[in-house]
Amino acid sequence: MSSGVETGRITTDIPARMDRLPWARWHWLVVIGLGTVWILDGLEVTIVGSMSEALKPESTGLGLSSSDIGFAGAIYVAGACIGALFFGQLTDKYGRKKLFLITLAVYTVATVLTAFAPSAWWYFTARFLTGAGIGGEYAAINSAIDELIPAKYRGRVDVAINGSFWVGAAGGALLTIPLLDPTLVDPAWGWRLAFGLGAILAVGILVVRRNVPESPRWLFIHGREDEGEVIVRDIERTVTEETGKELPSVSETITIRQRKTISIALIAKTVFTLYPKRTVLCFSLFVGQAFLYNAFFFTYGDTLTTFLDVKQTGWYIAVFALSNFLGALLLGPLFDTIGRVRMITGTYILSGVLLAVTGFMLGGLTAVTLTVMGSIIFFFASAGASAAYLTASEIFPMETRALCIAFFYAIGTAAGGISGPLLFGRLIENASADKDITGIALGYFIGAALMVAGGIIEAILGVKAEGRSLESIAQPLTAEDEPDAATSHQPA
Repeated sequence: MSSGVETGRITTDIPARMDRLPWARWHWLVVIGLGTVWILDGLEVTIVGSMSEALKPESTGLGLSSSDIGFAGAIYVAGACIGALFFGQLTDKYGRKKLFLITLAVYTVATVLTAFAPSAWWYFTARFLTGAGIGGEYAAINSAIDELIPAKYRGRVDVAINGSFWVGAAGGALLTIPLLDPTLVDPAWGWRLAFGLGAILAVGILVVRRNVPESPRWLFIHGREDEGEVIVRDIERTVTEETGKELPSVSETITIRQRKTISIALIAKTVFTLYPKRTVLCFSLFVGQAFLYNAFFFTYGDTLTTFLDVKQTGWYIAVFALSNFLGALLLGPLFDTIGRVRMITGTYILSGVLLAVTGFMLGGLTAVTLTVMGSIIFFFASAGASAAYLTASEIFPMETRALCIAFFYAIGTAAGGISGPLLFGRLIENASADKDITGIALGYFIGAALMVAGGIIEAILGVKAEGRSLESIAQPLTAEDEPDAATSHQPA
């Protein structure tokens, strides 16, 4: 069916009914089934960072150099960018549920392949495929979560879920401590076991995820309103039983011209023509956070071992990761109360300024003080970075939601997330001969400038989305008043 053919026209109250739901155990099912995947991402990235030394010896590892470690980080991110774009389009076309099951399966298989890597090229290939699965998850999961969680709680839930990456990071860091202890585990097997455990965790999440329904919002736009109605009634019945309270009635409706598919051309027009300011906003937010995180964190373990003579990086990375998760968890509710624009602006600018200060202090820092500074910086940066995904998910029409998340994740991460690890890997290698840690300060200054710029652009172009329905922030392309809505919801 071509994207230009209307298959029906309906008036529905499904968005209003989903948004008026009180928080219940059912919503925790969604959070656990979908949100816990970021724990896997954190586990993956941390294992690579913490085990950089274990991968270097040819006898027990894969004979990788510091540049190879940076390349492995970059190719993982490259896979995530391509996977996000590929699976993001399929998520908007075939539904949220099909794709959040498929992408997790891709991740699981690729992680198993990583554990059995016999050579560097196998390892790089497996890392690329693992990244592709995770990239697809970002598009499928963020779109599904925002369409299933009530408007009142959407900001804090989205920020906390994206911040749960750091639960995996802390777990991965602590996991590597015994696995890297040669008195406990054979060095040739320790790093392989770490990847294998990630795959086991993924299978557990897959079992829980099967019980999460398709997005009713996606269903009614694609001509399957009867299925959407059944799902919403089931959710309402479950929530009523769990809370013991009758749900209030709703009167707000939206009229939709249903389509089987939405063309890429229309999506491109939406992003670049109807919402150019929002496009600039998302690009700025994603480039800043991607460079900051991927540059600093992918090579943090290598920095500690190369310049500060740390043998076990796991404890340091665990503390750093904990501060990141606490930032997203504790600051998350403020994105629903103080508001998106103020919080994103503040977290971006503050973390950028603190990173620049740390860059100037590098020569006088120890492993402990560098970790303390990193923990303070990323307490704020974590909430801001999580809000970048929230922003891309909220401020574009529903038909384009998954692909818009994928697009900005891919473009921003390609600009910041691939260049960051490559730059830091090179800076570390060049400065390692003299053990001069100030040689990596350039990376800190670039990251700081990008974060501050992102914060300033948010202050100018940010969208006040707190407490509003997704359909009021960006009218669906297939809504009857589409032309007016598309222009009326431009950010100030």
